[in-house]
Amino acid sequence: MDRKNDGLRLMDGAGYKKIIIACDSYKGCLSSREVNEAIASGVKEWNADDASPEIITLEMSDGGEGMLDVFLSAMKGVRVKIHAHDALMRWIEAEYGIVDDTAIIEIAQTAGLALIEPEQRNPMKATSWGVGEMIMNAYRRGVRRFIVGLGGSATSDCGIGMLKAMGDDWKKIRRECSFVLASDVTNPLCGENGAAHVFAPQKGADAKMVQMLDDRARKFAEVSAKHFGYDRSEAPGAGAAGGLGYAFLQYFNAEARPGAELLLDEIGFDDLIQDVDLVITGEGHSDKQTLMGKLPQRILEHGANQKIWLVSGGVSDRQVMQDAGFEEVK
Repeated sequence: MDRKNDGLRLMDGAGYKKIIIACDSYKGCLSSREVNEAIASGVKEWNADDASPEIITLEMSDGGEGMLDVFLSAMKGVRVKIHAHDALMRWIEAEYGIVDDTAIIEIAQTAGLALIEPEQRNPMKATSWGVGEMIMNAYRRGVRRFIVGLGGSATSDCGIGMLKAMGDDWKKIRRECSFVLASDVTNPLCGENGAAHVFAPQKGADAKMVQMLDDRARKFAEVSAKHFGYDRSEAPGAGAAGGLGYAFLQYFNAEARPGAELLLDEIGFDDLIQDVDLVITGEGHSDKQTLMGKLPQRILEHGANQKIWLVSGGVSDRQVMQDAGFEEVK
């Protein structure tokens, strides 16, 4: 995107009084905050000779990597630093957030693929133990509600490592706590569309390892189903984060929700846009998949009385985007 001469030229003489800018990150290029600031700068530049509109910027995330920063910024929380283990059981410094009685857990802080050197990646060995450490730390601080972002994992252990890190305390946590999962993944735990077959190759698994991981997941689900009397392995999202989604759904009765929609609800987006003339949203690249529940489409659904502009790093299927309801597409 040519910030000055392309997408932001739309603001020239627009005359809007109040604008919300709420873009997802341009992954690998700009964070949500950086995108918002760039667009806000363009808005102010094109309105330099007129009364500048009131501009509100909102950092956005779909629950993947970077989710912690975005949720804390939006919800005005505090950051907690702890020592925990990464997916190869190496000591690291990790962070989670607390907002009132709610903990914001980004599993990539401990079980993240980005923390593991490419030559060291092996989902047969990688563990979600560190996720359990973060949850236990927050639980001991008195937190009883958890929002968990499931993106960017190096693991495919079905959350077994997380449960082991909790020890017998998982039973108390099950009784006393509630969990909401922020993830756009709808895959089941097992099978050709499950965690191992779809995601493990990205984490270093070869074909033989994929089958072993799928068999392990299926066995764990069978044992767990006998224990609880129900089976959540086929539930949408069970395959997220190498089966961590399953562990939360099966062992903690978690609720799975699209990350972007969860964030919009948590910050009271519907109330924020009541007196807004224009909402500008965007992402790294927009195409037909954008309309399958990604952030811009979620915002479009909420903006019934506002003009919604899509300003992304790249756009395919431009006419499809306009037909969906975006006033301008850049």
